[in-house]
Amino acid sequence: MHVRRTRGWELPSSSATPEALYFSRRELMGAGAALLAAGVVAGPAVAQRVGDLPDPSAGLYPAAQNPRYTLDRPVTPQDKSSVVNNYYEFSYGKNVAPSMGRFQRRPWLVKIDGLVEKPQEFGIDDLLKKVQLEERLYRHRCVEAWSMAVPWTGFPMKDLVALAAPTSAAKYVRMETFLDPKVAPNQKDFRFPWPYVEGLTLAEATNELAFLVTGVYGKPAPGQYGAPLRLVTPWKYGFKSIKGIVRFSFTDKQPVSFWEEVQGGEYGFWANVNPKVPHPRWSQASEEDITTGNRRPTLLFNGYGEFVADLYKGREAEKIWF
Repeated sequence: MHVRRTRGWELPSSSATPEALYFSRRELMGAGAALLAAGVVAGPAVAQRVGDLPDPSAGLYPAAQNPRYTLDRPVTPQDKSSVVNNYYEFSYGKNVAPSMGRFQRRPWLVKIDGLVEKPQEFGIDDLLKKVQLEERLYRHRCVEAWSMAVPWTGFPMKDLVALAAPTSAAKYVRMETFLDPKVAPNQKDFRFPWPYVEGLTLAEATNELAFLVTGVYGKPAPGQYGAPLRLVTPWKYGFKSIKGIVRFSFTDKQPVSFWEEVQGGEYGFWANVNPKVPHPRWSQASEEDITTGNRRPTLLFNGYGEFVADLYKGREAEKIWF
């Protein structure tokens, strides 16, 4: 009878690294190296500490600012904007960061699928090697009638669309956030249709203003801003700018967005800022600056009409605002 002795270096098949993590091995290696550099001993606590580690893309920041996008107001200080965020996956309040203790930015896989010639999946750091980061100063307008001005770092969404090479049948981009109730406690709330879903027409997605964000204030973005990948569409109300994106699906059907499904009578697909169209429960004619508390008149398309008004010509009679 042949007896096989297990060598000390051999592992059972049950210990093999899952495929998804294997393909993000560079992110994991970077996290491990940072732990060692910090003098942290590997063990059960390591997995909980990864989210606190320095971002492996930190060397890409600060990126050069694009002077084409200017503000009519001062940039909101980070200590103000960092505590006024809607991120219902973690908290129903505005100060989200204290509820994000288990959130990890690495490993992070991004999937492109649907009506495309180049379906693919890659880690966030591999994606960053395919694009050129830049900083843009954008106004941000929430449907709740507050506003701020933020120095986002990222890349034009049209660059990701080019990577996907959508077919002629593709008319929309459907975006989906991560789904992990162990990390995001409110994803256990059955009243909401998790994961968060948003969508744009292909024309909107390739408009020069549509921006995929990875950083803020000259550094990798903290979790409450939507790290490691979020959308910013400054001519739309903030709920359109989905956070924590893991999937881009190109489709010929208009996606049903998260808030549209939750409360379609108040929140629709378009979310274009228009001071003349009130929310069913409050006016949109003015907005409150979160820094000063002062109110100012709301601008059509949040002041970005020169860039986006042509997208909606001939559709003025349609319900394209909410």
